[in-house]
Amino acid sequence: MKDAITLDPYIHGTLLRDLVGHDRKPAAFLIYLWLYAERKRLGRPIAISYANLAEDTGLSRSAAQSAVGWLIRRKMLSVRKETTTATPVYEVLRPWRR
Repeated sequence: MKDAITLDPYIHGTLLRDLVGHDRKPAAFLIYLWLYAERKRLGRPIAISYANLAEDTGLSRSAAQSAVGWLIRRKMLSVRKETTTATPVYEVLRPWRR
């Protein structure tokens, strides 16, 4: 399969239980997984709006926004914007790989 993405074993072995079970943030896990896969597929940080992120993951815009905020607080995502109204650019972080 040429389009297959290999997951870091930590993602499905630990992070899934941590975000979904402990933090009770399944949307955060879904957003992280989607951004991780896109990052691997494209080979660069992901520029995407909350509306498009919500559409691509099947979540509401507010759920996507809340999940992104949680992942930033947990230091699993970094975000940068050229201006306050620019589309955010997300970098997927893997703090367990320090």
